[in-house]
Order: sequence, then structure tokens, then C-alpha cells
Amino acid sequence: MERLQKYMAACGVASRRKSEQLIESGAVTVNGRVIKEMGYQVNPHADDVKVYGQRINTEEKIYILLNKPRGYVTTASDPQNRRIILDLLKDVQHRVYPVGRLDIDTSGLLILTNDGDLAQRLAHPSYEIDKVYLAKIKGIPDAAALEKLQSGIQLEDGITAPANARIIKIENNNAVVEITIHEGRNRQVRRMLDAIGHPVLRLSRERIGFLSVEGLKPGRYRQLQSEELIELKRMLDI
Repeated sequence: MERLQKYMAACGVASRRKSEQLIESGAVTVNGRVIKEMGYQVNPHADDVKVYGQRINTEEKIYILLNKPRGYVTTASDPQNRRIILDLLKDVQHRVYPVGRLDIDTSGLLILTNDGDLAQRLAHPSYEIDKVYLAKIKGIPDAAALEKLQSGIQLEDGITAPANARIIKIENNNAVVEITIHEGRNRQVRRMLDAIGHPVLRLSRERIGFLSVEGLKPGRYRQLQSEELIELKRMLDI
């Protein structure tokens, strides 16, 4: 037997927290009966579990690394008919979802999976998984500007956690800066650099934890290797 919200996350419906919200809303039935009890136990091999009337079941877990090109949106669909990242997954039969987002003008590493529990933990800042970005910015920041990034920047949604920031190289009076953060706010790196007066000209995410885009051309992807998945789960206490 397994707790209902854990089973839903295992089926890739949503994270456990989101699954709990679905249960509370009355969207989930077990054997035809609406269940709103958080601790409700189900038999994955015998019970008929539906969300909004659609039957769910466990499926093979998929973990994909994608090097997102610029010009793609990180959504499953887009009302403006822009290109979406799922268009790049030509031979992936399972339905997967991105962990976090990169905006349309940002390239680099994305993780996509149907493992809701892993996705929730990977995205949560409490696990402090490093995300490393390379940003070509306008101008060259001085030591005081870099110190602001390292100390925390006051944004409209609160102060950022301390970041690691260093200049990698100078190109035509513009700097390429490596920034490491472990939060995942919307357009966070761009807003941080705007706040110190050095707007982003080009941005890419190079690493998430120990995983990198090395060896992946833009638009290409691969599945996590078994040893990579084991290490990732170890870091997330799964």
C-alpha cells in the first residue's frame, strides 16, 4: 500500500505538494469515490485512481538532459504558437516536464522528467543545488558590483541568496561573468545583473549540480546515466 499523494507523484501527475492540493480540491477519485484524505492508502496494483476523470498509473521514469537553444519556450504548449522545448524531443514516448524554466532568450541545461518527487526536490532552494550560468553583460563590473552579487541583491520579490560571481573574460569592453546561484526565481540572473547596472546581452546555463551541457550541442539531449541518477538522488535524499 502507498499514500495517495506519493503514488500520484510517482505516476508523474505532479509534485507531492501539488498532488495534495489536487486531493484537497476533490479532483481525485479512487475506485469511483472522491478522496480528500491526505493519508489515504492505495494499492497501486489493484485500485483505480483517476485525476479529473483520467486514469493514472505508474510508468517508467525518464530523466533527460537537454541543451535548450535560444528561441524556445520552456512550456508544454504555447498560446502564441512559439517553438516549445518538447518539439525537440523527437523520440521520447513518455510525457515529461521541465524542472524549472529558462526564458526564451536563455540557452543551456534543462532537466526534464516524469518523476514528480525528484522534480520538486530539485527545484526547491532548501537543497541548495548549484546552478551555474555564463552571462555576457554590457560593460565591465567593478569589485563593488561583484560584491553586491555575492552579498545578495534586493529585488522586488525579496533579497537574493548570496551568489558566486567572477569575471571569466573581457570581449570588446563587455564582460563574460560566471554566476552560481541555488535559487530559481523567474529571470533571476537577468534581474540581478540589471540591478548592478550591467544588463545581460547573452545568457546560458552551464551546469545544474554536477550535471553539465558538456558534449551536448544546442537542441540535443540525452538520458541520465545510471550513476548520474544515483548521485542526484543521493544529493536530494531520495
